[in-house]
Amino acid sequence: MTAARLRQLRWRAVHWAWKAARDAGMVTADTPAGRRFAAFGRGSSAAFPTGSVFGERWIVIGEGTIIGAEVTMSAGMVPGQDLGPVPVLHIGDRCVIGRGSHIVAHHSLVIGDDVYTGPYVYITDQNHGYADPDVPIGRQMPLNAAVRIGAGSWLGAGAVVLPGACIGRNVVIAAGSVVRGTVPDHCVVAGVPARVVRSYIPGIGWSVSAESVSAELGAVAVERVEGVAQAADPPG
Repeated sequence: MTAARLRQLRWRAVHWAWKAARDAGMVTADTPAGRRFAAFGRGSSAAFPTGSVFGERWIVIGEGTIIGAEVTMSAGMVPGQDLGPVPVLHIGDRCVIGRGSHIVAHHSLVIGDDVYTGPYVYITDQNHGYADPDVPIGRQMPLNAAVRIGAGSWLGAGAVVLPGACIGRNVVIAAGSVVRGTVPDHCVVAGVPARVVRSYIPGIGWSVSAESVSAELGAVAVERVEGVAQAADPPG
């Protein structure tokens, strides 16, 4: 057997073994790992390898949802923590959670139906307190605030959703944005902290504010797009 043929066989063996491991390690409603969740919907799956997953008893996953590889889903501070009688993390039906994302719940975190995320998104309902300037932040009591992401929304790669965020329906969160506070339905937000840069107005279409034009394009003229209300061209 030639060296080239041997390398080819080894390559095939490695990839076959990895595929077999991925298939065997996938979490579904019918696997022991899936049955540890408060609910794991029909047709849903979590890819292998998973990230850190614990507190499954307080996590609900809807039907037809896909969880990417290396996604961390946790409820509580540590494995085995008793969070009470009701789940604290809800992921709706037909969602897609991108590879390497972290969803960390302690109080109440709800992701609506048909929410898609890019990779490496971070969503949490708890943040470190920093009220006492003489105590290291990591030792201060954390602060909880409920998080809700409305149905049909999209979160771009690397977006961060902070405690207290309430994101409306069919909202686009631009990649790398940091979201806090309330975001209305049918809009696009971008930046750190995220701000509304486009909004859908019934009967008018998608509007672009002068502020968003300045932030996105440096106050230069905006390309004219049919059906979109545009800011006026700058003087001169």
